[in-house]
Amino acid sequence: MNIPDIIIAVDGYSSTGKSTFAKLVAQEFDFLYLDSGAMYRGVTLAGLEAGAIADGTIDEAALLPVMEPLQLHFRRVDGVNQLFLGDRSIEKEIRGWEVSQYVSPVSAIPEVRAWVDSRLHAFAESGRVIMDGRDIGTTVFPNAQLKVFMTADPAVRAQRRYDELQLKGEKTTLEEVQANLKDRDYRDSHRPTSPLRQAADAYVLDNTHMTLHEEVVWMLGLLQGKFGLLEAPGLSC
Repeated sequence: MNIPDIIIAVDGYSSTGKSTFAKLVAQEFDFLYLDSGAMYRGVTLAGLEAGAIADGTIDEAALLPVMEPLQLHFRRVDGVNQLFLGDRSIEKEIRGWEVSQYVSPVSAIPEVRAWVDSRLHAFAESGRVIMDGRDIGTTVFPNAQLKVFMTADPAVRAQRRYDELQLKGEKTTLEEVQANLKDRDYRDSHRPTSPLRQAADAYVLDNTHMTLHEEVVWMLGLLQGKFGLLEAPGLSC
């Protein structure tokens, strides 16, 4: 299917599977996948390791000098995009519970958002990218040719996140995950800089009762309808 070189922005609430969805779309339709959330998690991890984030507090004055020289970039390993800090893959560390507890307040810091946005724009200069996050279609790429806003029932989102953490051996409870998601939803939606909101021209994808295959089929239909494409490729997922 001859899809034009466009930027696809995927926004939505945490634990709606934005990254998984965006990765599948990138794979199926030959797009470069950029994970903005991973960038914020990378900054958070660096802050934790440097001691700028500790004991429930974030020392912004100490965090910003740590962030500025960070060499965060994406690299494809065995067909999968991973976030690297220099030559070190940090994909596993940034998905852990400790980083998840701090990433929302870290991402609300204006200087952090500006730093991440500048790097995302550099990554996307060649076009034909799909990117997911909280403000991609409203702030980072407001002129993206296609925008998707993902949502799901809060209870389903919490169970998905809890199951994911359990598989990774993280010690937490479903109640803690539910509280964390509720707090992140509030913080993301009420932060003064680039709050989470649905762009006026975004297409809503509620995946509460959808499989991954159904989500990609939904995207195929959206691409065909929006760009007048009649050819339908065989999906691998």
